[in-house]
Amino acid sequence: MTAQDRKPFLYVVVCAAGIATGVSKLITAAQERSWEVGVIATPVAMGGFFDTAAVEAQTGRPIRSAWRSPADPRPFPSPDAVVVAPATFNTVNKWAAGLADTLAVGTLCEAAGLGVPIAVLPCVADALAAHPAYQDSLIRLRGMGVRFGEPYSGMPEAGGGRHEFPWESALDLLERP
Repeated sequence: MTAQDRKPFLYVVVCAAGIATGVSKLITAAQERSWEVGVIATPVAMGGFFDTAAVEAQTGRPIRSAWRSPADPRPFPSPDAVVVAPATFNTVNKWAAGLADTLAVGTLCEAAGLGVPIAVLPCVADALAAHPAYQDSLIRLRGMGVRFGEPYSGMPEAGGGRHEFPWESALDLLERP
C-alpha cells in the first residue's frame, strides 16, 4: 500500500471524564468518514473511564498510554489530525503550559508543534472553566491554531436530563477551513 492508498490517520486523545464512556461514538463516526483511528489515553482515563477492550477491538490497535522505549516500533503512523475528547481542565492547562509529563500531553505538544490539525471538545465544570489559568490556556491554544468545540460541563438541565456530548462535532471542526 502506498501513502496515497492509505486512509488518513486520526489520533483520539481521551481524558478522564465520566463521558469518556462514549468515545466509541467518536471512533465510529471517524471510521464512517474513512479515518483510521488510534487512541491515546491519559493514565487516569485508563483506570475505568471507558471500555478499553471494546475500543481496542473497534480500532484494531492497542490503546497507548505510556511512553514506548526507543527500541520499540511506533505502534501508530504519524497523525493527519488529532481529536481531544473529552478534554479535561488538567490536560488543557498542562498542554498549554508545555508540561509533557504523560504520553497524551506530550503527543499534543508535539502535534501542535508540527502543525497537525487539532480539534478539542472540552468537558470542564463551570467553576473550573472560570479559573483564570484555564482561560489563559484556551487563549494560548487557540493562538496555536487549536480548534475548540462548545464547552460541555455535564451539568444536568432544569428538567433533570443532560445534553448529549457532541462527539461527532470534533470531526466537523477538523473539516472546516
